[in-house]
Amino acid sequence: MSAANRVIFNTGILYGRIIVTVGISLFTTRIVLDALGAVDYGIFNLIAGVIVMLAFLKNAMATSTQRYLSFYQGKKDEKMQSKVFWNSLLFHLILGIFIMGVLEVAGLFLFDGFLNIPSDRLDEAYLVYHFMGVNVFFLIISVPFNGSLVAHENMLFVAIVNIIEVLLKLAIALSLYSTSKDKLISYGILMAGISSISFVFYAIYCIRTYSECKLNHWRGVDKYLMRELGAYAGWNLFGSVCSLGRTQGLAVILNLFFGAIINSAYAIANQVGGQLMFLSTTMLKSINPQIMKSEGNGDRKRMLRLSMIASKFGFFLLSIIAVPFIFEMDNILHVWLKEVPDFSVAFCRMVLVAAIINQLTIGLQSAAQATGRIKAYQATVGGVLILNLPLAYILLKWGFEAYSVLVGYVFIELTAVCLRVYFLNKIAGLSVKEYLDRVINKELLPFVVLLITCMLSITMMAFEFRFLVTIILSAISTSAAIFKWGLCDDERQILSGVFQKIRLKISYS
Repeated sequence: MSAANRVIFNTGILYGRIIVTVGISLFTTRIVLDALGAVDYGIFNLIAGVIVMLAFLKNAMATSTQRYLSFYQGKKDEKMQSKVFWNSLLFHLILGIFIMGVLEVAGLFLFDGFLNIPSDRLDEAYLVYHFMGVNVFFLIISVPFNGSLVAHENMLFVAIVNIIEVLLKLAIALSLYSTSKDKLISYGILMAGISSISFVFYAIYCIRTYSECKLNHWRGVDKYLMRELGAYAGWNLFGSVCSLGRTQGLAVILNLFFGAIINSAYAIANQVGGQLMFLSTTMLKSINPQIMKSEGNGDRKRMLRLSMIASKFGFFLLSIIAVPFIFEMDNILHVWLKEVPDFSVAFCRMVLVAAIINQLTIGLQSAAQATGRIKAYQATVGGVLILNLPLAYILLKWGFEAYSVLVGYVFIELTAVCLRVYFLNKIAGLSVKEYLDRVINKELLPFVVLLITCMLSITMMAFEFRFLVTIILSAISTSAAIFKWGLCDDERQILSGVFQKIRLKISYS
């Protein structure tokens, strides 16, 4: 299968997964919120959020492992692939044990008056915290296996495991209605078990399928490679700490000023944003190995072109759904949830605006990873992202409304976009003019068409499920505008070729 066809196939597989997982996940959130109640749901997401500040390790480290595996696949060096995998597995096993210890020590301080949790639920919250720590351990040690799957572009198995995970989460949510035990504790324990099940699936499949993962290919500890992996992962980790620390740190700051109940609104906003982000991150996951392999092959021109294509299509894929959601958010939340917590609508809108802005350089983030020169990039961009926390604290201390922290979130995200373009110009030779011509300028007219379609829809129609019509009309009009004004000549040729193949297959059938 050619590289282009593999990307298209994997994208199709992962979008099929999205159709299943997003609907189930949103329905599961409604069930859990109803079963736990706003206070316990807020407590769980606050505790899980503190843990997730370290669970970012899965994504950060998976990117590191997958980068090296893809890089050496591009060089066709099987010996180094085995070394990378086994040294990475040892590294993550040690790291997982260390993080478990850190979490236990940190818990002594977090639950000693720092977090604003009702006193009658403190013991239950602390118990959930312990089980979330176990969850993090299995997330960490599954990283090398996940990185191997992505490096081999095996998105089908990744999609299967993800679907199993969301089905298990739905089963757990439904079980809350029938359990006679404390619902918060039951939910925390069962959710922690999902990561261990996923780890078993990933480990068994990779060891049986890929040569670099087989037990007889252990080549001993390579101290130089361990240091290289550790340094790369460390800076990658710093960037992820700042990104997710910003997201989860805002949950803690909101909790300190407004209590646990506002965390429900913030959790819903992150849930909506996270589910819609699947649309663009799915495409990025399909194209990411090709970006890394192009750099391994020494073809930086192709690597940068792919990263710009990923940025543009990531923006389009998210905007087509997110912009109608922004316009229809009040209606959508009332249909989705039985009770909509205060500030949920404003929080959701601002999170989606920030997510759309982030997509402008989503492919450039992968390009920076591919070069391996990430020290200054991660230190600067990550440092700017974490500034959101002192900014939020100051705004709330001065008496601004709760949603003001999300306004700051959007401003910081826009600043980070500008910095990413600057650094890719410095470390990889990205032409700013080419980026503006190929990405930003091509996005303007389709985005204007999208905004006009949404405004006309909400102005001319008024009924409960209007948002479905708005989304459909937006998708049709914007897709036509993208094909007319949003594509470069080479991109239009690729899409035309794909459509031609589909027509020929249909005609043949």
